[in-house]
Amino acid sequence: MQQDRTTLIATVLVVVTGTIWGLYWVPVRKLAELGLPGAWGTLAIVATAAVLLAPVAIRRRHHLARSNPIALASIALGGAAFVLYSIGLLYGRVAIIVILFFLTPVWSTLIGRYVMGWPTTRLRIAALFLGFAGLALMLGADGQVPVPRGMGEWLGLISGFFWAVATTGIRAKADTGPGETAFVFAAGATISALILAPLLPPATDPEPIRNIPAIIGWSLLAGGIWWGLSMCALMWATARLEPARVGILLMVEVLTGAISAALMAGEHLGILEIAGGALVLCAGLCEVWPSRVAEPERA
Repeated sequence: MQQDRTTLIATVLVVVTGTIWGLYWVPVRKLAELGLPGAWGTLAIVATAAVLLAPVAIRRRHHLARSNPIALASIALGGAAFVLYSIGLLYGRVAIIVILFFLTPVWSTLIGRYVMGWPTTRLRIAALFLGFAGLALMLGADGQVPVPRGMGEWLGLISGFFWAVATTGIRAKADTGPGETAFVFAAGATISALILAPLLPPATDPEPIRNIPAIIGWSLLAGGIWWGLSMCALMWATARLEPARVGILLMVEVLTGAISAALMAGEHLGILEIAGGALVLCAGLCEVWPSRVAEPERA
C-alpha cells in the first residue's frame, strides 16, 4: 500500500512538472529578446538555479560526498540534456522541439531492455512503433525525408536521448535527496551552458543587452521555479519510477507547449504534424497502461 501511494505521488509530481515545463519556452525566449541569445539566456537561468540551490548542497555535502559517482554523473548529464532542450526552443517551433525531446520513452525502453536487461512488455513494444511512426509523420509532413532539420530539431532529438540515458542511471543508482540532486542537475547544466554559449550562433539577429532588472527577474523566476522547485520534485519522482514511465508522463508538456505556443506565439501545426503528435501521445498511453511486469530493481 505504501509503495502504491509513493508511486501515485511521484506520478502526480511528474505530471505537474511536465505542465510547468510546457511554458518554459516563455522565459527562454524573453531572455533572448532582452539581449541574451543562444545559450546565454539558458546560462543565466541555470547559473541562477545553481546559486539558489547551493545552500542545500552545502548542508548535504557529506551525503553528496558518499553518493554513487554514476548517479551523480547521470544527474549532471540530465542537466546537460535540459540545456540542449532549452537552447533548442530558440531555434525551432516549440511543439516540434518538445515532441522530439519526448522520444525519450523510446530510447529509455531500448536502453532498459538491451543495456540494463529490464523486461519489456508488448504494450511498450507497441509504444516504440507508435513513437517512431509519429516521429516520421511529423518530420515528413512536408514531403521531405523524415529527419530533423535545423539546429533546433537536432538539439531536441539529442536532448531526449541524453535524458533517457540520465534517467536510466538515476533510476538504477540514485541515492541522493531531491534538493542536492537538483543542485547537481543545475551544476551540470551550468557547465554545459558555459561550454555551449560561446560556440552557438544566435537564433536571430542579436539585440543589445537592455533592462538588466528584467533579465535578473526572468532568470530568478525560471531558475527558481523551473530549475529549482520543479526539478526537486522531478528528481525525487524519477528515482521512484521507471525511466520510460517518467518520459511518458512528462508528455503533458507536449500539450501545454503546443497550445501555449499556438496562443501566445502564433506557432501552429499542420494536419500531418498533429497526427504525428497524436501517435506519440498514443505511444504514451501504451506505456502507462497497467502491466503485470514487475518494476526493475536497482543494481
